[in-house]
Amino acid sequence: MRLKEPLFEYFNPDTEYVVKNGDSLSILKNIEDGKFDLILTSPPYNIGKSYETKTSIEKYLETQEEIIDQLVRTLSEKGNLCWQVGNYVDKGEIFPLDMFYYQIFKKHGLKLRNRIIWYFGHGLHASNRFSGRYETVLWFSKSDDYIFNLDNVRIPSKYPGKRHFKGPKKGQLSGNPLGKNPSDIWEIIEQDWDRAMWNIPNVKSNHPEKTEHPCQFPIEFVERCVLALSNEKSWVLDPFAGVGSTAIGAIKNNRNAMAIEKEKEYCKIANRRIADLKEGKLKIRPINKPIHKPTGNDKVSQIPKEWMLLDFVNGAG
Repeated sequence: MRLKEPLFEYFNPDTEYVVKNGDSLSILKNIEDGKFDLILTSPPYNIGKSYETKTSIEKYLETQEEIIDQLVRTLSEKGNLCWQVGNYVDKGEIFPLDMFYYQIFKKHGLKLRNRIIWYFGHGLHASNRFSGRYETVLWFSKSDDYIFNLDNVRIPSKYPGKRHFKGPKKGQLSGNPLGKNPSDIWEIIEQDWDRAMWNIPNVKSNHPEKTEHPCQFPIEFVERCVLALSNEKSWVLDPFAGVGSTAIGAIKNNRNAMAIEKEKEYCKIANRRIADLKEGKLKIRPINKPIHKPTGNDKVSQIPKEWMLLDFVNGAG
């Protein structure tokens, strides 16, 4: 089939990255099979933000499946796909999008390797249910022979001096000198990837990476996926690229990147951020930087005098 647009010219040996403004479905149809070793994205959540059009969940998923068809086709046989989603909310009812998406990816033959929890400590406060503080990442592979660079993401062993106490290896060290395999639920905090959850701050107003985008990927999040699930010089794709955080995380770690984004202004921001990265000017939250914990000296962490007085009155009453 003749290509409508000669996108292959972007993918020559000298090309490091591509930021393409346009419709993901149309662009993906012009890309060769098996081009990408890693597809990492956060699709629109259908919740009516300024860059989304809210529709029924059935119609929303139908539209997304058209794009997923093309993503699976352009994913290499050793490739991985990470699909990060939250919840769709309709009239106060929660629809967990990862559960809906699992059925779609499974139908396309992909194999779920992990369902990862991304926890963040700040967000909107709910009034009629508990406040949401997590989203999920579905990590799929296309085959059983998939890229997984465990050594890139190993964590320090809790007991590095532990030895086998019986059998033919009695007396020998039982752990790996490079560290242990993290669990599938990560809390990345204080240089420790093996706690409870992926505790990576979401990009809000005081985050060093904040741009005009209302729902931005943290680069720290991207890097963990890139390091483990792609190789150097692999092509990494984000079909809903926003302001280019996936591309930045890929380029920073010696991968090639393609970012597709329908909003022209976000593409301009992505290109500017990539240029700043190359010039060493881009502000990035360092990977594994400890999360801020308020101390007793922080004014905002102290109980207000008004509340203390209220407690006293209620107790006296």
